[in-house]
Amino acid sequence: MTTLSCKVTSVDAITDTVYRVRLVPEAAFSFRAGQYLMVVMDERDKRPFSMASTPDQHDYIELHIGASELNLYAMAVMDRILKDREIVIDIPHGDAWLRDDEERPIVLIAGGTGFSYARSILLTTLAQNPNREVSIYWGGREEKHLYDLAELEALSVDHPNLRVVPVVEQPEEGWRGRSGTVLAAVMQDFGSLSEHDIYIAGRFEMAKIARDLFCNERGAREDRLFGDAFAFI
Repeated sequence: MTTLSCKVTSVDAITDTVYRVRLVPEAAFSFRAGQYLMVVMDERDKRPFSMASTPDQHDYIELHIGASELNLYAMAVMDRILKDREIVIDIPHGDAWLRDDEERPIVLIAGGTGFSYARSILLTTLAQNPNREVSIYWGGREEKHLYDLAELEALSVDHPNLRVVPVVEQPEEGWRGRSGTVLAAVMQDFGSLSEHDIYIAGRFEMAKIARDLFCNERGAREDRLFGDAFAFI
């Protein structure tokens, strides 16, 4: 692990609760797609955020931070970012990184800003092995919470092996994607997951349900099921 001071070069409000933040570390850094960093608030307070950029992007790190009055944990980090324009990070962390020595099809599952985790893995996979089959399921409460859906749809045009499945819980009129939960959508689409590598980023309860469903009802291999939340359930 390496501790680095970072300049905040841009902060964009993508939605009313999600910010795209770009950091430029003071020195060289490295990580694997799917790992996360810790924002150092003080000596005993370090807060995890997935990296949305890829390991090949050596000039900056991109974060997607969901912060609001309902999430003061992340809001305190955003307050520091906006006030100081500089933060200290501890990098890298996490074991749910992309296993790129396999040809097995990939299923990526993300809830909300868990997309940042899935994005790094997706972009890395497409760059390293564009013929690998990838399905990405991204869920949110409303369509506006799928803030980078246009980017995903553009990628799917250029990569015929990429399948994009957006899912919202509260669809509005004209919604073109799926309704309900991402886990239900995956269960509907796959009779078996025994041949797939599965990467998931979401709340702990979502990860627990996913592991139980996929392993018990779809034959997923637990050793090919990746998500940092699994370390806590």
